[in-house]
Amino acid sequence: MVPTKNSYDLAKRLLNSQLIIYPDAGHGGIFQFHAEFVPSALEFLAK
Repeated sequence: MVPTKNSYDLAKRLLNSQLIIYPDAGHGGIFQFHAEFVPSALEFLAK
């Protein structure tokens, strides 16, 4: 897990990436926002 600014940079460099920033999320954003994360991850992986 990296600072948000690094996430934006990395997403630009990775072909077909999708970046979702959850507001006020700490290092456990995928756990804090699991209800939003899981469907988004499944949709992305299904592509």
